[in-house]
Amino acid sequence: MAESILRTEGLTKTYGERVVTRVLRGIDLELEAGAFCALTGPSGSGKTTLLNLVGLLDRVTSGKIFLQGRDTVPLSDDERTDLRGRTLGFVFQFHHLLPAFSALENVMLPLLSHHGRRQPWMTERAAELLDEVGLSDRARYKATDLSGGQQQRVAIARALVMDPLLALADEPTGNLDTQAGEQVLALMRRFNETRGTAFLVVTHDDDVAHHCDRIVHMVDGLVDSDTTTR
Repeated sequence: MAESILRTEGLTKTYGERVVTRVLRGIDLELEAGAFCALTGPSGSGKTTLLNLVGLLDRVTSGKIFLQGRDTVPLSDDERTDLRGRTLGFVFQFHHLLPAFSALENVMLPLLSHHGRRQPWMTERAAELLDEVGLSDRARYKATDLSGGQQQRVAIARALVMDPLLALADEPTGNLDTQAGEQVLALMRRFNETRGTAFLVVTHDDDVAHHCDRIVHMVDGLVDSDTTTR
């Protein structure tokens, strides 16, 4: 059995004090290294909230989140930032590239953030990733000069430049046409198979979900079903 990279135990999240809204009601979820898993459910079911908690972008109300067996709940903000940078990559529906930066510079951003200053090997590393996503000829293009599909491929390269064990993707094809969406999915799958990067993909699209090996379906802040597709 593959090693567990992510495990949550009794995870809850509420918002508000006078009027309390319970978004997550006790999530138990385990993800193995190298998994390719879809997280589905209707709007308001808690998918993005769960992704934000797992991504250490927000704090739990109660419960536990383990990354590589490490309990993340008691960590300080600095410790969470360090662990997030070393362990996780993020791909969003809207790529969030910096428009004034080139494709190459955008891919380098996590390296610069983590190491503090630019070094020659960072350029080489970013160029390698751009080549892997088929954009070596667009390395010097500004983000605004790229198509939506190309921008999302740059965002994937940026998410993987630190070699994370787990990539969290929130509606990664939601802003793309069918062809560009298929290319992005194929790219994520290739990185999953060749590098062993695990993916947890939030999606409303059944076609996207069925590209994954496992589908976790949420309803009203709870896991409603958990099925293997292949």
